[in-house]
Amino acid sequence: MPLANQAEQSCQHNTSICKKNEMPGGAIRSALLRMHAATVLFGISGIFGKLCQCSAIDLVCGRALIAVAALGCICLVQHNPPWKNVTTRDLAGLAVSGVLLTAHFVTFFMGIKLGGVAVGTLGFACFPAFTAIFEAIAYRERPSSRELQCIAMVSIGLVCLTPSFSLTNTATHGLLWGICSAGVYGLVAIANRHFAGGMSGMHTCWWQNLVIIFCLLPFAAFDLVDLAPLDWLWIACLGLLCTALAYSLYVSSLTVLKARQAAIIITLEPVYAILVAWLLFADTPGMGVVLGGALILGAVGRLSGR
Repeated sequence: MPLANQAEQSCQHNTSICKKNEMPGGAIRSALLRMHAATVLFGISGIFGKLCQCSAIDLVCGRALIAVAALGCICLVQHNPPWKNVTTRDLAGLAVSGVLLTAHFVTFFMGIKLGGVAVGTLGFACFPAFTAIFEAIAYRERPSSRELQCIAMVSIGLVCLTPSFSLTNTATHGLLWGICSAGVYGLVAIANRHFAGGMSGMHTCWWQNLVIIFCLLPFAAFDLVDLAPLDWLWIACLGLLCTALAYSLYVSSLTVLKARQAAIIITLEPVYAILVAWLLFADTPGMGVVLGGALILGAVGRLSGR
């Protein structure tokens, strides 16, 4: 799961990140590889979610438990604990964004389980369009013509992507959950903008996962004890590979890449997810998925590159 809107927040945390005018070619290539690797790992979170047989709530809670432990260890090794120099304003913002992320992750994995990897990830991929709409409402900013064009493209893409216009269709339910997760993530972007402080992206991720644990553990505690070992394996992969490792690669690449470059690469997340699902599950995307996905990703790419 990408946190693309936190790229600018990470840049604000360290002004040296934004001074990349004379980076050597090798450093740029290495950063691009790390960013693409992070995008692949973010993308295959849907694969592990599909493989995991437990409920979305249990999955998200277990993933957060492992992510908090792994990210905490990384920060401690770097002698930079996430709880150091945290202000009351930071905690308020982290609480709001953490609650929203809880809803986002649960609805995202509901979309994956019901609609499949392609439908679920592409439903979520339209979140920049929601962000543009919510920003226009929250900050009374008139959307630009490019943003309006991109919102129209996303809308047409979602129509093409719809498996069936009947609400009795399970895959359609999955798409609706994916769109819901995109809408909630748009609110996360607004919350990050409103509460943006001096915390690094790694620390923000640690605190947000801690909030997720507080939100879901009362509902998932008994189920987690009885989870099958194979489910714990997939949850561990989500927490270690798709969260801790992916976010470490993502943040380290931002020391070289511009936030705009990172945002454009992150838009490839659904592409990588669909390709992996195609290879592992022979889940061949239909023409509607290809056309709708192309429209959505094209629109998101235009918004990211503005």
